[in-house]
Amino acid sequence: MAQYAAHMKNKSSNFSIIVSLQMLLLFASGCKDTEKTNNNQSDKDSAHSCMQVPARFGNLADTTIAVVSKDSSLHGMVLIPGGSFSMGGDNEQASEDEYPKHKVFVDSFFIDATEVTNAQFKKFVEATGYITTAERKPNWEELKKTLPPNTPKPDESMLVAASLVFKPSNGPVNLNNYSEWWSWVKGADWKHPEGPNSNIIGKDNYPVVHVSWFDAMAYCKWAGKRLPTEAEWEFAARGGLINNIYPWGNEPITKGNSKANSWDGDFPYKNNQRDGYYKLSPVKTYSANNYGLFDMAGNVWEWCSDWYNNQYYSTIANQETKNPLGATKSFDPQDPYTPKKVLRGGSFLCNDSYCSGYRVARRMKSSPDTGLEHTGFRCVRSKKK
Repeated sequence: MAQYAAHMKNKSSNFSIIVSLQMLLLFASGCKDTEKTNNNQSDKDSAHSCMQVPARFGNLADTTIAVVSKDSSLHGMVLIPGGSFSMGGDNEQASEDEYPKHKVFVDSFFIDATEVTNAQFKKFVEATGYITTAERKPNWEELKKTLPPNTPKPDESMLVAASLVFKPSNGPVNLNNYSEWWSWVKGADWKHPEGPNSNIIGKDNYPVVHVSWFDAMAYCKWAGKRLPTEAEWEFAARGGLINNIYPWGNEPITKGNSKANSWDGDFPYKNNQRDGYYKLSPVKTYSANNYGLFDMAGNVWEWCSDWYNNQYYSTIANQETKNPLGATKSFDPQDPYTPKKVLRGGSFLCNDSYCSGYRVARRMKSSPDTGLEHTGFRCVRSKKK
C-alpha cells in the first residue's frame, strides 16, 4: 500500500478520484515491480503477467440460464484432431510459469473458428436477459476480501457499474504501472466498449469485449458449449506446428505480412497501425492458422476454463498428461489474495517491449469477474465418442 499511497500523493487532484479505485483494482493487491532497463521496459517479457485486478464480486453463484439456444449445431466450429504435443515456452521470452515444457495429450474437440462476436453475444442477451458483470455495481464487502487487510474503501462514486478502458499515454511510462493506460470508466460494457458515449453499431463481426469469465461461462452454457481448457487452447493455437513460437510459425510479428492485431510502435502511446487497426479488428481479418482458426494471436485475450497457478506445469512435468483440466486451486504469488482464471492469445495491446501475448505458450491470468476492453473468448465442444 506504500506504493499506492506514494502514487496517489503525486497525482493531480482532478485525476485523483478516477485513480483511487483504479489503483485499488490494479495495484492494491501487491504488484511488484520487476527490474527495468532503459525506457522503463522490463528485462524480460514479464510485465503483463504482473497485472493485478482484484475480484469485484467474490465468488459469484453460477448464473442459471433458463433458455437454451435453439442453434446447438456445429456451425462456425472446427474439428481439432486429438493428439500429443509439448506444452509450454518456446523461446527466451517465455516466463517462469510457462515452464517446464511438458507432454500433453488431448482428445479431439470442436472449437469456434473465431472469437465470439458482438452479434452472437447479442442473441444470447436477447434470449436470456443476461446482465454482464460490467453492468453490475461492485460489492465492496466481497471486493475487499480479495485485497490486502485494511485496504481503505474507495468513495461510493467509484463503486459503480463500470469496466476498464484503454487510454493511451502521452509518452513513455513505467510499463509496470498499469494505471498509466487503464481507466475505470462508468458505463463501459460490451455494448459501450469505450464508455457510455460509444457503441457497437456496425460492429456485429467484432469480438465481444468487457466480458468476465462468468459472462463467458453463461454464454457457453446457453450455447451448449464450454470454455476450452488451457491445454486445448494451446494445442489448437499451434495448428499442428511443433515447438513454434506463434500460430503462424517463427517469423517475428513485425516481419512480412501483417499476421495479427497487435500494438506496432511504442507502447502505450504510439501505434503505427501496421496491421491496419488501432484497437479491435473484425474477426477473420488476418490469415487463419493451419487448423483454420482466426485470431489465435492478438485482437483479444481469451478466457480458458482453468484456474491459474504459477507452479501447475511442474506438477505434471514428468508424465504425459491426458486432457488436463488445470490446477485444482488458483495461486498467483504476485497477488495471493485473488483467485485467477487463465487467459490466452494476447490482444491488440500486445507488443514485444511489453507483452508478447501472441506467443502460443504465453499465459495470462485475471480474476474471473473482471472484464476489460481487450478481453473476450471462444467456445469449444467435446467430440462425441
